[in-house]
Amino acid sequence: MLLEGKRLLITGVLTRESIAYAAARAAQEHGAEIVLTSFGRAMSLTEKSAKRLPRPVDVLEMDATDEAQVAAVAEELGRRWGRLDGFLHAIAFAPQDALGGNFLHTPWASAQTALHVSAFSLKTLAEAMHPLMRERGGAIVSLDFDARVAWPVYDWMGVAKAALEAVTRYLARDLGPDGIRVNTVSAGPLRTIAGKGIPGFQELAEAWASRAPLGWDVTDASPVADAIVFLLSDLARGITGELVHVDGGYHAMGTAPVRPGRPS
Repeated sequence: MLLEGKRLLITGVLTRESIAYAAARAAQEHGAEIVLTSFGRAMSLTEKSAKRLPRPVDVLEMDATDEAQVAAVAEELGRRWGRLDGFLHAIAFAPQDALGGNFLHTPWASAQTALHVSAFSLKTLAEAMHPLMRERGGAIVSLDFDARVAWPVYDWMGVAKAALEAVTRYLARDLGPDGIRVNTVSAGPLRTIAGKGIPGFQELAEAWASRAPLGWDVTDASPVADAIVFLLSDLARGITGELVHVDGGYHAMGTAPVRPGRPS
């Protein structure tokens, strides 16, 4: 029961295939009391998924790019719990013209959306939840997809994830004095709604399974959820500003050198 007595906010739950759903389930199984967030047309999906969790859970409306809605959720959690022990930031989005090999031709408006939703929103949530976490400390975890390399077709979402990694480090610096840890988990590809929305996802997933030394199951989010639970727990009390890979070891493997073409 790594999270016994913890009160956590979990964002990003859509279907039961989502990483956030697996994390919410694991958090409850480890003793946490949780609240979910969603907004707009996704609310109905989140509410259906919430009913399948081990224990009943409320879903609060929150668009992470709307500071008023984020503040309203913080206020509600303050009334309900008086504190917050941590949250999962499982929020990312990029318009279709910011993905799929269109990097050079993506307009600023689309790149800006990807950066705002996928990276700046982590700072927005951290700022709003800080007063609820300041006294007792706590943990913030976000979801990443290793941005140290340029992935095929990932384009401006890759740039947004690089920004997310940087935001993680700066928040770790600024919130550490209050005992608040900030880390991000780089998960291997999973067949979620978000994953399936990325052009070329299937090819990436197939290559991943063959290269990862531990193997990789694109339908199983539980290894990622377990890592999230660990980072939210007191066992991770000395870890902050970290990028944790949960990808079957794929990130640590080299690639075969490209053979030079023969002169014509």
